[in-house]
Amino acid sequence: MKKNAGFTLIELVAVLVILALLGAMAVPRFTDVSSDALTAAKNGSIAGVRSGHAMAIAKLKTLPQLDQMIDYVGGPNIAVAADNSGIEVTINSVPYVVKTYTDTTCATATSNATDQVGCVGEI
Repeated sequence: MKKNAGFTLIELVAVLVILALLGAMAVPRFTDVSSDALTAAKNGSIAGVRSGHAMAIAKLKTLPQLDQMIDYVGGPNIAVAADNSGIEVTINSVPYVVKTYTDTTCATATSNATDQVGCVGEI
């Protein structure tokens, strides 16, 4: 009598179906995590710019100019936005602008690098 060793085609297909179902459940969870990570990075960048704004006020004893804030925010991926509307931060090679305003109520956006920054807004 000859013994056949191995798996049948039905058994292999069943394993592939189970793996496909597990993979289909894992992919949406992974994309939610990466979206949450980007949101956290943006919020961290906003907090960093706000902290730099507070440090600049404490050091200068007056509202800092937009171009002065770069010294207090720091980091290799920080610059004044090209349109002077705020501080540009780079996350995963994508630039985002943290908006800055000339008044403390966040109503009038900065438009010049020498504008005094009274308020830091959102991305």
